[in-house]
Parts: sequence; C-alpha cells; structure tokens
Amino acid sequence: MSKIRTRYAPSPTGKMHVGNLRTALYEYLIAKHEGGTFILRIEDTDQERFVDGAIDIIYRTLEGTGLIHDEGPDKDGGYGPYVQSERVATGIYLEYAKKLVEKGAAYYCFCTKERLSSLKKMVGGISEEDEGEAKEIIKYDKHCLHLSKEEIDKKLAEGLPYVIRQNIPLEGKTTFYDTIFGEITVDNEELDDMILIKSDGYPTYNFANVVDDHLMEITHVVRGNEYLSSTPKYTRLYQDFGWDEPVYIHLPLITNEDHKKLSKRSGHSSYEDLIEQGFLSEAIINFVALLGWSSPNNIEIMSLEELIKEFDYRNINKSPAVFDMVKLRWMNGEYIKKMDGDEFYRIAEPYIKAVVKRDIDTGRIAELVKTRIETLCDIGEKIDFFEELPEYDVEMFTHKKMKTNSELSLNVLTELLPKFEALDDYSEGAIETVIMSYIAEKGIKNGQGLWPVRTAVSGKQSTPGGAYEIMSILGKEESLKRIRIAIDKLQKDINNNA
Repeated sequence: MSKIRTRYAPSPTGKMHVGNLRTALYEYLIAKHEGGTFILRIEDTDQERFVDGAIDIIYRTLEGTGLIHDEGPDKDGGYGPYVQSERVATGIYLEYAKKLVEKGAAYYCFCTKERLSSLKKMVGGISEEDEGEAKEIIKYDKHCLHLSKEEIDKKLAEGLPYVIRQNIPLEGKTTFYDTIFGEITVDNEELDDMILIKSDGYPTYNFANVVDDHLMEITHVVRGNEYLSSTPKYTRLYQDFGWDEPVYIHLPLITNEDHKKLSKRSGHSSYEDLIEQGFLSEAIINFVALLGWSSPNNIEIMSLEELIKEFDYRNINKSPAVFDMVKLRWMNGEYIKKMDGDEFYRIAEPYIKAVVKRDIDTGRIAELVKTRIETLCDIGEKIDFFEELPEYDVEMFTHKKMKTNSELSLNVLTELLPKFEALDDYSEGAIETVIMSYIAEKGIKNGQGLWPVRTAVSGKQSTPGGAYEIMSILGKEESLKRIRIAIDKLQKDINNNA
C-alpha cells in the first residue's frame, strides 16, 4: 500500500462535537501509527450552516489537543486548496460532474421545487430532532434522465436552474467493504439519485468528499456509522470514475449513560464544553480514544504518544460507545494527580483566585487540593472556606468514628485557644507540635483533638488538608477568630440543651 494519508474534514458549523473529535483523533492516530500524513480539509460547501468563528474553533481544538496536521489551509503540501469553497472557484467539481454526465453516470435535472414536493413521502423513524414527527423524504423518479441532448442544451441556453444528479442503476446490487462492519451489499433500487452539483453551483458534501479524497490521495476514511447508508453511493462514484476506493472505517455511535444518542443538549457534547467544565485536554483525548477502541493490553491511561504506538483501527468495536462521565472524571483526576506541581498551580491559580480574594498562600492551597479533585471546576467548592467561614451546624463536631461530641470539642478548643494565642511561629510545624503535644498530654485520640480544630477553622465536613495546614494558610488572626466563633456556638448549644 502507498503511504497512508488520512484527512479530518470538518464543516465550520460551531463547536467540535465529541464524535467529530473522535474522528479527528482516529484519523490522526492511523496516520501517525504508520508514519503517514494527517491532513486538515475545511468542508464549507454548505454555506447556509456556516458559522462565523467556527474555523478558528477547529484550529484551536486541534492545537489544544495536539492533533497537529501535516497539510492544510495553512500548510500546503501540494494538494491544495484545502478549503472546499476555494476549490469550487477552480471549477474542479463541475468538471468532474460533467465527466460523469458524459459517461451516463450522472445527468442534468431541471425539476422545480414544486415538482419535487409532489414526490415527497412520509417515512417512519422518530428522532430527537424531529420531536416525534415522521420524516419527510424525496425519492427522485429519474424524470430528467430521459431528456434528449437537444432539450438539455435548450434549457441550459435559457439559463434554467439545474442540478446534476448521480445516475444509480435500478437493477443489481452495490457492495463495499468496511473494516469494522465487514462486507455490506445493498439493492440499487434502494438508492436515490443523489445531487452532485447544487443549483448554486456548489457541490454537495457527498460528491465533493469523494472527489477531494481521490485527488488528495486519501487512503483511509474514518466517519460515523450513520454514513454507512451513504457509502454505496460513494462506491458507485468511485466505480464510475474508475478510481480505487479508500479503506472505510465507520465508527460506532456514541451514546449517553441512558444509551441514547449523545445530544448537543447534554452540556458535555463538545470539546469546548468539557474544557469549560474543568477537564484537561490530555484527559479528554485519552477518554475519547477509548470510545469504541481499547488497548490490547487493557491499559486505560495513555498519553497521545502512547496512543500512537498502541492504536490499531482494526480493534475498533462496532457496538455503541457509552460516554461515561464518571469514568471521564476519574481519568481527569488521575491526570491532575500526575501533573507537575508548578504546572498544576499555573492552571489552577485562576480557579483559586476566583474564590479566594484574601491575601493568603494560594500556592499552598493548590498543593492541598491537587489530589482531592477530579476537575478544575471542583476547586471552588473545595476551598471556598478559605475566603469565608461558612454557616455550619454544631452537629458537625459530633463524630462517632472520632468519638467526639459538643462537650469534648468545647473543652479541646477552649484549652487549645490560649496555646495558639501564645504562638509567635505560626507555621504548620509549630501548630502541629502544639496540637499533638496537647493530645499526648490529655491522653486522647488524635481524632479527638484534630477533628474539633479542623471543623472550627473550616466549618466543613471534609477539607483538603488538616487542621494545622488550614490554620497556617489562614494565618493567626483569622484562625483564632474562627476558633472563638466555634467556642461561642458550642457554648450556646450546650446551654440551650441543658
């Protein structure tokens, strides 16, 4: 086989859906695993769906994920232009469509919208988008196939709007092979004469795709399995042109935890959604790689370099892949734990400073929280007590496992307060020495001394860091203030229940 060339060919219609990201990733891995070429091609022939800024999103996402293309609009490898609207201007698609017309494999169609509407029929199948209504389709009846050359020339001379349609035989079968789903055969009578060139002169997605893949010498085509039904039409185009077909790899559907198609309304269907929710790019890529594929060694945590080495598209599963948010959160947490401390602080600092405004050691807070979060957005709720003591119930001082209660906690805090007040050195070590010496002196369990102090200075059931770590970050004045508040709360509660 010639050198592998794959392409990621997104349409600039908005954020990059997880399914599209998986396609880009698999195309990238297939190419890089074999030392091949990964190409970026912008498919913008559907001008009605074009979204301003969407091309920038594509570039940002590829750069952010490390899926760096070898050729593309900004890297001409000799197969350009790499933007379909620019290729339209060269006349290339119309040229190839006319070649098919000459072969009898395509024909001009001058049917009006009114006539086409008369061919509409309703078919079953309820989708999330149509909200319960049956779909409306048009199966073209080859009406214009029977026009004579003279009639066609006359209509063209008159400037009548037209499209060019593929001419699918009414008899026989079309067979293609997919790496994941095997050999698939369909009856030609089930196929429609799809439009190749639209009335505005632009090619349809399906036609431009085939022409560009051939001219750019694409060897492997990766796409979702929803395109399986369109592939026989591609096969016929390749056959009509006399071109070799690429290797087809149709990917399984991605579903949510309820086994329904992952919807844009889910809130985590795009790469940008996930970044905004505090996930790391490396973790997202790792997770997406496992949506339909797994390492033969059952390794789950893999860098992009490791994925390149391990990835074999022949091991892709045909069963639907479940987007398991619990697993993604776990995986992201593992990536955070493995991060260098300085690098973690760099990305965590904005999340910390969005919550903690007071002048305290945010670097130390980052150290404490690093192993206790799964996403960057978890940081806020873990550390908000550093900014302000939350309202809390004195019931928190009662802990069966620690064998603490309100009375014991009040005694511990009352007796420790003057010791903390006397401290000049307010470092973690000095505070720890005071607490642990007190515990030894009183002959109580560690938890009986530490739990009341940590609860008093945090006002929370669980915290990143223990009592002396929190106190040293808060500083002497704030820590003592919070301990006095706790003593007052406990005293009032005990008096009220006396």
